[in-house]
Amino acid sequence: MSQQISFESELKTLLKTGKVIFGARRTIKSLKLGKIKAVIIASTLRTDLKADILYYSKISGVPIYEYPGSGWELGTLAGKPFMVSTIGVENEGDSKILQLAKPVS
Repeated sequence: MSQQISFESELKTLLKTGKVIFGARRTIKSLKLGKIKAVIIASTLRTDLKADILYYSKISGVPIYEYPGSGWELGTLAGKPFMVSTIGVENEGDSKILQLAKPVS
């Protein structure tokens, strides 16, 4: 029996035990400063913001996880009453979220 890591459960663990920031602009700023370990983006993220995040992630070697749902669904998973397009992971806590993220090539 293999241990499949569930994104939903790891996100909940991350939000309880780790440190995250919400929002594309704040995430890009933290990427430039080197404070981010991983980035989670919604599939509906605006193209220009996604290009910026991919660019700075590639430069700094930060892995990205693209959530297949919309920003509204990601916000609901994160327990927020608003749309969340981007989550920057500053500290993963007890979660294994970094194993799900893939480096930008």
